[in-house]
Amino acid sequence: VFCVAALENLEQTIVSGFGSLESQQDFRTPEFEEFNGKPDSLYFNDGQRRIDFVLVYEDESRKETNKKGSNEKQRRKRQAYESNLICDGLQLEATRSLVDDKLVFVKVHAPWEVLCTYAEIMHIKLPLKPNDLKTRSSAFDNFNWFTKLLQVDESIIKPEQEFFTAPFEKNRMNDFYIQDRDTFFNPATRSRIVYFILSRIMYQVRDNVKKFGINKLVSSGIYKAAFPLHDCNFSSPSEDLSCPNERYLLYREWAHPRSIYKKQPLDLIRKYYGEKIGIYFAWLGYYTQMLLLAAIVGVACFLYGYFTQNNCTWSKEVCDPDIGGQIIMCPQCDNECPFWSLNVTCESSKKLCIFDSFGTLVFAVFMGVWVTLFLEFWKRRQAELEYEWDTVELQQEEQARPEYEARCTHVVINEITQEEERVPFTTWGKCIRVTLCASAVFFWILLIIASVIGIIVYRLSVFVIFSVNLRKISNGTDPIQKYVTPQMATSITASLISFIIIMILNTIYEKVAIMITNFELPRTQTDYENSLTMKMFLFQFVNYYSSCFYIAFFKGKFVGYPGDPVYWLGKYRNEECDPGGCLFELTTQLIIIMGGKAIWNNIQEVLLPWVMNVFGRCHTVSGAEKIIPRWEQDYHLQPMGKLGLFYEYLEMIIQFGFVTLFVASFPLAPLLALVNNILEIRVDAWKLTTQYRRMVPEKAQDIGAWQPIMQGIAILAVVTNAMIIAFTSDMIPRLVYYWSFSIPPYGDHQDYTMEGYINISLSIFNTADFKSRVKESPYAGSKYDTCRYRDFRYPPGHQQEYKHNIYYWHVIAAKLAFIIVMEHIIYSVKFFISYAIPDVSKSTKSKIKREKYLTQKLLHENHLKDMTKNIGVIAEKMIGAAVENSLRPKSD
Repeated sequence: VFCVAALENLEQTIVSGFGSLESQQDFRTPEFEEFNGKPDSLYFNDGQRRIDFVLVYEDESRKETNKKGSNEKQRRKRQAYESNLICDGLQLEATRSLVDDKLVFVKVHAPWEVLCTYAEIMHIKLPLKPNDLKTRSSAFDNFNWFTKLLQVDESIIKPEQEFFTAPFEKNRMNDFYIQDRDTFFNPATRSRIVYFILSRIMYQVRDNVKKFGINKLVSSGIYKAAFPLHDCNFSSPSEDLSCPNERYLLYREWAHPRSIYKKQPLDLIRKYYGEKIGIYFAWLGYYTQMLLLAAIVGVACFLYGYFTQNNCTWSKEVCDPDIGGQIIMCPQCDNECPFWSLNVTCESSKKLCIFDSFGTLVFAVFMGVWVTLFLEFWKRRQAELEYEWDTVELQQEEQARPEYEARCTHVVINEITQEEERVPFTTWGKCIRVTLCASAVFFWILLIIASVIGIIVYRLSVFVIFSVNLRKISNGTDPIQKYVTPQMATSITASLISFIIIMILNTIYEKVAIMITNFELPRTQTDYENSLTMKMFLFQFVNYYSSCFYIAFFKGKFVGYPGDPVYWLGKYRNEECDPGGCLFELTTQLIIIMGGKAIWNNIQEVLLPWVMNVFGRCHTVSGAEKIIPRWEQDYHLQPMGKLGLFYEYLEMIIQFGFVTLFVASFPLAPLLALVNNILEIRVDAWKLTTQYRRMVPEKAQDIGAWQPIMQGIAILAVVTNAMIIAFTSDMIPRLVYYWSFSIPPYGDHQDYTMEGYINISLSIFNTADFKSRVKESPYAGSKYDTCRYRDFRYPPGHQQEYKHNIYYWHVIAAKLAFIIVMEHIIYSVKFFISYAIPDVSKSTKSKIKREKYLTQKLLHENHLKDMTKNIGVIAEKMIGAAVENSLRPKSD
C-alpha cells in the first residue's frame, strides 16, 4: 500500500505538481525558476538529495499515436518498475522537459541506508583510515623540469588522498573513515550502486518468468534513456561551489588539444569514469610510450636504407642501360602482354632498396624482442595499477544478464545444490545453438576469403589491361613508364579496392557478430564480451590481414615458368612479383590499409558523434543549454553503449597486429601507429568528455581477453617476420650469392660482391618454347630469341632444361635454416625475458602484503576495542549489581 501511494504521489508530481502543461509557459513553475539560474544542479528540488541516476521516458498521454493498448502496457510496466524501485528504498522525483513536454525525467536518489546495504552486497571496498604507505616523489624530481613539463599540474588536479580499504560491512560501520555521509560514497560509487539496483528490479512476471532490468526497459522503448549525470559543463566550471568540476578538469587537462603533450590524469579518469575505462587509457598510454622506442629504431632502419640505397649494387644493375636496359623480360600474361625491358622497374627497385636492406633484418629481430618487453612490462604496470586503484582482491559475483534470465523456461536439477533451477535451454538445445553459431562464423570467414579471391581475380585481370594501355599511353618513353609500371598500378588500385571492401565487410559483420552472440545467449556480461571478442577478432584478423598474407606468402610463389605457367581456376595466369620480389608491394598494401584505417576511424569518431549531437540539439531553442538543467543537457548527448570500449580495444589490437606481424616490410609502421595513438588518446578523451553521456562506472582488474590475444599475435609475429625476410624479400638469395663467390655455379666473381647478381637471379627462356602465341613487343622490330624471367632454373638446351638448378635448392635450404635459427633465437630471448621479468614487481608485492597486514591489524584492533568496551560495560553493570545486592538488607 505504501508503494502504491508513493507511486501515485510520483504521478501527481508529473501531472499536477507543475500546473497546466498546455504550453511551455505553463510548466515553468517556481521550482524550475530556481534551476534556471543553476543549470548544473545535481540535486532534487529540495537541494539536499543528490541525483544518482536519471530515467527518461515519453508520456503516453501526449504521444500522437493510435496504439492505446500498447501505450497502456508500457505505462503499467513502468509503474510496476518504479513502484518496485520505491519499495527497494530508492527515492524518485519527476520533472517534465523544458523543451519537449512529452519527455519526463525521473531523478533517482539512493539514501544512506540503501547505499550501505548494497555496498555490503557488492563487496565494495571503502576507506578505513588514511594510508601513508604510498610512494612519494623524491626531491630530485623537482629539478627535472622536463618531467614536470609533461606532468599534470597538481595545483589544478590535486592528488587523491590514499586510504586503507576493506569490503564494507554495516555491522562494522564504526571502523570506516566516515567524516561526512554525503561524501563517503563518491558519485561514481553511488551511480554504480544505483545501476546495480536498476538492473535487478522486476517489472513483470509472465508464465512464471520474471522480467527485470533497466536495460530491457530501454531496449523495448519503455524508457528512452538511463544514465548518470556529468557533474558540470565541459567548457566552464559549475557555479555551485560544492561541485568538484571533474568533467571540466578532464576536458582542460586531458581532452583539450593544448594538453596533447601531457601525461594522462589516470587517477582522475578512474575516479570519474571507473576502473574499466581507466585501465583502457592506462594501457593505451603505455602502449603509446613503448611505441616511441620502436618508432625511433624503425626510423633509424629506414634512414639507413634510404642513405645506403645508392650503394645497392643490384639496383644499379637494374637501372644501368647497358645491363638492365639490355635484359628483355618475358611477357607476364598470355597473348596481350608485350616483352619488356628490365630497367622499367628502376624506380621501384630503388624504393625496394630502402626497405629490403640489412636494417630490415635488424629491425625484425628487435621487434620480436620489443613486443615481449612491452607485454611483460605492461603486466608489471597493470599490477601497480591494481594496487593503486585497490582492485587486487576484486570480489565481484557477476549476475546473469537480464536477457539470459528472460529466456529461463526449462527446469533442471543443479548438480551442486540438488535444487531446481531454470535455464534457457537444454543441453541438446545448447549444442544446436553452438553449432549454428560456429557455422555462421565459418560462413562469414569464407565470405571474406571469397572477397580476397575476388581481389586476386581483379589483379590478374586488370594487370593485362595496364600492361597494354600503359605502353600505349607512354609509347615506351618517360615519364609515365618510369614511375607507373603495370605492377605498381595494379597493386595500388587493388589495395584501394581491398580497403573499401574491408571497411564494408567490417561494418556488416559487426552487426552480424552481435546477432550471433545474442543468439548464443551467454550467461554473464563477461561471457558475452569474451564470446563477442573472439568472434570479432577472428573476423577482423581474416578481414584485415588476408590480403597481406596473400602478397607476402603466395603471390609469385607458384607461377611456373613462361612455357608452362600456372593458372587460377584454369583461366587466370598467376601473378608474378617484380624482379626484386613482392616486398615493396606488401609495403604499399600496409601503407594504404593501415593509414586509411587510421584516417577513417578518426574522422568517424570525431564527426559522427558531433553531427548526431548537433542534429539532436536542433529541437532545442537557441541558447537553451544555458537555462535547461543538467539532466536535459546530458540527454541530448550520445549514448556510449556497453560495447563502446570493446570497439576501441579492437581498433588498437588490429593496429598492434599491423605493427608486429608485417613490420619487416615496413619499418615506419610503429611511427604511424605512434602518431595515430597520440591523436587517438585525445580524440577518445574528447568524445567521452564532450559528446557522450557519462558511462556507468565499472570495476576492472585488467584488460581481459585482449591480453592473451596480444600474446598470441606476439608469437605469430616471429614466424611471419622470419618468413617475410626469407620468402618475400630477396635478402637470402643475395646473401647466398654474396658469400658463395668461390662456388662455380654462382658466377665468376672473385671477391665478396653483388655484381652480376641480377644476371644469375634471372633465368633464360627460349621464346620458341611458348605454348601459346605471345604478342611481339611494340618497341622491338622483330621477335626475340630469348627472354628472362625471375626464377632459378636451368637454361634451354640443358639436359634438365627449365628445372630448378642447384642454386635454387641452396637458397631454399638457406631460407629454411634462416627461419629456424631466427625463430629459435627470438623465442629463446622471449622466454628468458618472460622468466627474468616477474609479472608483479617485488616492491608492489611488498606494498600489497604490507597494506593487507595493516588493514587486518586495524580491523582486529578496532574489533578488540569494541570487545573491550563491551566487556567493560558488562563488568560495570555486574559490579554495580553486586554492590547493590551487598547493600540491600537481608530479609529473614
